[in-house]
Amino acid sequence: MGLKASLSIPFAKFVKLKNDKWAKTPVKTQEKVFKSLIKKATKTQFGKDHDFKSIDSYEAFKSKVPIREYEGLKPYVEKIVAGEADILWPGKPTYLSKTSGTTSGAKYIPLTKESIPYHIQAARDSILHYIAETNKTHFVDGKMIFLQGSPVLDNSGKIPLGRLSGIVAHHVPDYLQKNRMPSLKTNSIEDWEEKVVAICKETLPENMSLISGIPPWVQMYFEKLIELSGKQNISEIFPDFSLFIYGGVNYEPYRNGMEKLIGKCIDSIELYPASEGFIAFQDSQKEDGMLLLLNSGIFYEFIKADEFFDENPTRISIKNVELNVNYVIILNTNAGLWGYNIGDTIKFVNLNPHRIIVTGRIKHYTSAFGEHVIAEEAEKAIKYASLKTEIHFTEFHLAPQVNPEEGELPYHEWFIELKSGSNQINQFSKLLDEKMVELNPYYKDLINGQILQNLKVRCVKPGGFKDYMKSQGKLGGQNKLPRLANDRKIADKLNLISED
Repeated sequence: MGLKASLSIPFAKFVKLKNDKWAKTPVKTQEKVFKSLIKKATKTQFGKDHDFKSIDSYEAFKSKVPIREYEGLKPYVEKIVAGEADILWPGKPTYLSKTSGTTSGAKYIPLTKESIPYHIQAARDSILHYIAETNKTHFVDGKMIFLQGSPVLDNSGKIPLGRLSGIVAHHVPDYLQKNRMPSLKTNSIEDWEEKVVAICKETLPENMSLISGIPPWVQMYFEKLIELSGKQNISEIFPDFSLFIYGGVNYEPYRNGMEKLIGKCIDSIELYPASEGFIAFQDSQKEDGMLLLLNSGIFYEFIKADEFFDENPTRISIKNVELNVNYVIILNTNAGLWGYNIGDTIKFVNLNPHRIIVTGRIKHYTSAFGEHVIAEEAEKAIKYASLKTEIHFTEFHLAPQVNPEEGELPYHEWFIELKSGSNQINQFSKLLDEKMVELNPYYKDLINGQILQNLKVRCVKPGGFKDYMKSQGKLGGQNKLPRLANDRKIADKLNLISED
């Protein structure tokens, strides 16, 4: 065991104890964060516009600050982009993080000197909690790779602009720099396919022990490594690879295929980072869910998903949340986001401490017929069918077919890019439909009432989803394919394998 590994255990246990303290007093912790945020932003333009000086309670805050999406904050953000100070938060942001908006085009999310350290701390603490619980440290002395966006910043405006993962790369602690890969030169390559090849060539000779990234892009990296090396799996290439850290999408639908690529089961840590704030991380290998970060400069609000589109939905704080209720999560942050709907839905799976799972996107669901299928249901169903048939897939997308051929009932159409098991596709379709009927009572009623026929599975040509993402300029990095849709904007652009 190296010096770094040996020192990591006592430090990890110290950090875990520190985090346990605030996790045990959730309401008090969030009240402290709330008061601090309001006090610091009172003299900003947003604070003046919303009378922050008179806010002395959460109830008062709700009466002054409405729920907003990016469009609602855009007039303030435009002033920040123009170089004005004290708009949403005191001073000017250190960076603007550029993200792809589904309705607003590009979004520019502020990152401040107060918010950036929490992004770094949360990523660090996720690993330290893992060490504190398992006492596993051998990966600490090996090489670590973080598949991320380019760290190259656009300095042409008033505030440096970049992707979140690229911005964070500038703040990696010194003690990790010697272990960290890829090199700055390789990490700065903009073209994703070219970048993956360069990363493979750079990492193949190394002793990789920790790999991190969004599962579909890590999967692409693994496949390219195997192709270039001629090896059977990743374990042959990197025998010491023992920890996978991921975020962005649910890993479960990928797990079987990824473990086949790796050649063994390894531990994993789930993260919930966003440009708007680092929200949660998996703090235990034994318990479900991710620890909600209540002491990280974010005051959270929650709205029941089935009430969200009501005229006056009920907003609650951490004090009143319940187990297994689907909530839209609302952020108020030390980067100046107020009443901000990030667009995600979550459920609490534990209230002591508060652990969550991400269940989907409030606008990414399939409900062309009133069934309101959410990502959690679709992902559970496809995982079930995959396990039962040993079908492995790269990605999937669900869209409604509301205009079927004459004489047919409408149906759900699942687009799946297979890696193996195509001879089992009929059984896979049957199991997928059975599980969806079990998980979603509305879908069950529509099937039984003969409003819908049973779902149909279409096989996408190899590389089809990658080609689609590339055509949209969203290949690699932090970009994610929407898995559920209420229309056929994606479905009708996918290249399918002929069924003849």
